[in-house]
Amino acid sequence: MKKPIFIAAAFLLLSACGNHQNDFDASGSFEADEIIVSAQQSGQILSLNIKEGEHLNKGEVRGKIDVTNLELQKEQTEARIQSLQDKLNTAIPQTEVIEKQISVLRSQLSYLQHEQQRIENLVKADAATQKQLDDINARLEEARRQMGVYEQQIALSRSNVHTQNRSVLSEEEPLQKSVAQIEDQISKGNIINPVSGTVLLQYAFAGEMVSTGKALYKIANTDTITLRAYVTGTQLPTIKTGQNVTVQTDDGKGGFKTYKGTLSWISEKAEFTPKTIQTKEERQNLVYAIKIRVPNDGYLKIGMYGEVNFSSKK
Repeated sequence: MKKPIFIAAAFLLLSACGNHQNDFDASGSFEADEIIVSAQQSGQILSLNIKEGEHLNKGEVRGKIDVTNLELQKEQTEARIQSLQDKLNTAIPQTEVIEKQISVLRSQLSYLQHEQQRIENLVKADAATQKQLDDINARLEEARRQMGVYEQQIALSRSNVHTQNRSVLSEEEPLQKSVAQIEDQISKGNIINPVSGTVLLQYAFAGEMVSTGKALYKIANTDTITLRAYVTGTQLPTIKTGQNVTVQTDDGKGGFKTYKGTLSWISEKAEFTPKTIQTKEERQNLVYAIKIRVPNDGYLKIGMYGEVNFSSKK
């Protein structure tokens, strides 16, 4: 009696498996957009605080590359800028002497103008001669001419100092740009995680010497994962991008976990069935690759197998 029961159970199991194999429209494996984070500066890795399988947030500083040489270059350039300030000239010492002379001359002008007015009144009253008036006018004119000379000397002195300082300050702008460039290079010594995701592989470790462009680690955002599958040409007319589909994966207990996905991409070119399908007949069939975006609850892994149903009724 045991043998017939065993045969019947095996038949039912095979039938169930056969029914499930026909219960999906396409199948494939999960993948994610992987990013290789590389060093943006050359030097020794002082720290790299990551672990494979660890989730990182975008913008986190997770390590540092030694940039001591660049920091010294920045200090040297800033010292050169400071030295330019010491080279700047001022017209104050030169103009102070002239301004004192102008102050004295203003007093003289005030006196001469007063005398000129007094003598003019005396001439009108025939109490002074014309020669006395001509003499005071000449002295007044000479004082005014001297005032003009002093004012020109001050303007010339200030102009010369401005020209000299402008020549000195013309060196400052290129140095300021050099400081900005060095600061940018220094900032690249920080290892900043570019995207939120899970660390897949770590290529470098603290203490190692790296050059610009050397891979440090690989990361992928697995919050939403992509199922890459293949459909035949006869299935193309029944699907479109943006379509909601059902994705199934093995739950490890003999059943299946079901997810909702969105068909995000359909290849425009046909290709042969992937080499993982070994039969000669199936390799000769042309298929089209598709991608389905599936929100990840944490159980979906890169490389895991998945099945797709395009019809919600299935």
